[in-house]
Amino acid sequence: MSRKGSQELDKDRAEDHGVKSYRSGMPASPPSLASEQHAGHQARTLWGDAWYRLKRNKLALVSIAWIMIVVVSTVSADLWVPRYFGSPTEINTQTAFAERLRSPSAEHPMGTDDLGRDIFSRVVYGARISLAVGILAVAVSVIIGLILGAFSGFYGGWPDTIIMRVTDIFLAFPYILFAILLLAVIPPEYRGLISMVGTIGLLGWTSIARVFRSSILTVKENDYVDAGRALGASDLRLMLRHIMPNAVAPIIVYATMSIGGAILTEAALSFLGLGVPPPTPSWGRMIEEGRAFLTSNPGLIIWPGLAILSTVLAFTLLGDGVRDALDVKMKD
Repeated sequence: MSRKGSQELDKDRAEDHGVKSYRSGMPASPPSLASEQHAGHQARTLWGDAWYRLKRNKLALVSIAWIMIVVVSTVSADLWVPRYFGSPTEINTQTAFAERLRSPSAEHPMGTDDLGRDIFSRVVYGARISLAVGILAVAVSVIIGLILGAFSGFYGGWPDTIIMRVTDIFLAFPYILFAILLLAVIPPEYRGLISMVGTIGLLGWTSIARVFRSSILTVKENDYVDAGRALGASDLRLMLRHIMPNAVAPIIVYATMSIGGAILTEAALSFLGLGVPPPTPSWGRMIEEGRAFLTSNPGLIIWPGLAILSTVLAFTLLGDGVRDALDVKMKD
C-alpha cells in the first residue's frame, strides 16, 4: 500500500472512532453513545459497581425497604404509638379485664394481650430491643474479629497459632448453651440490653476472625503489598491502606447475615427468661407470654413470630444481595 493510501486509512480510522482529526488534532466528531456508556462503566469503582449491581437485585431492594420501615417505625414510635395505640408497658387496672384478649380491630390492629395491652404497640417497641441487640452485638463481634483476624493473618507464627487455638476453644462450645451459661451467672437485676449485646457479641467474633484471616492470607501475597513494603510502608499503613480494603468484602456479607442470627439468638434467650426484664417488650418474651393462650388466642404468638421471621429474612436476603454485588465475577 502507498504512503498516501496508508495516511488516508489512518485518517478514516481516527475520525470513525471520534478521537482526533488526523491533521488538526481536534476532536473529529462526538463520541458515540456506546463509547460513552463503555467509558462510564469503566469509570465505576469497586464499591460503585457493587452498588450498581445491588440496585438491580429486587429482593435486596425489598429487604432494604422493609428494614427501613422497621427502623423508622421503632425510632419514631414515641411520637405516634402511645397516642394512637396506647402504652406498650402500662396496665390500666380499670379496663384491663374488659380489654384483655380482644380480637384485631381498628382500635387494636393486632388485638390485645392478657393484660389489655395493645399487641401492635408491643411489637413495634419490641423491635427496638431486637434491632439494637442485633446491630450492636454484630458490631462488637466485627471489631473483635477484625482485630484478631488481621493480627493472626498478617503476622502468622505464634500469634496466629494462639489466636486460632482460642478460636477453636470458643467454637467447641455450643453457641446457645454458652450464651445461656454466661447470662445465667449474671444476677437478674443486672440483665438487660448491655448484657445481651456483650454476650452475643463476645461469642460471635470467632467466625469473623477466621473469615478475615483467610482473606488476609490471600490478599497479602499480592504484588502491590510487596511494593508498598519495599517503599518503606509500615505494617499499619499496609494493613489499613492496601490489605484491609481488599479483604473486608466477605466480612460485610457475613456481618449483614449475622444481624439476623443475633436477632434470633436474642429472641431465644428472651423466651428462656434471660433477656431484657419485663415490662420492656421483646419479641421472644412476647412469644413466651403467649404460650398459655396458643389455642384460644394464637395471635399473641403469631404477630411477634411474624415480626421475627420477616426481619431475619430481610437481613438474610440483603446479605445474599450484598454477596452477589461484591462478587467481581458477576456480570452486569
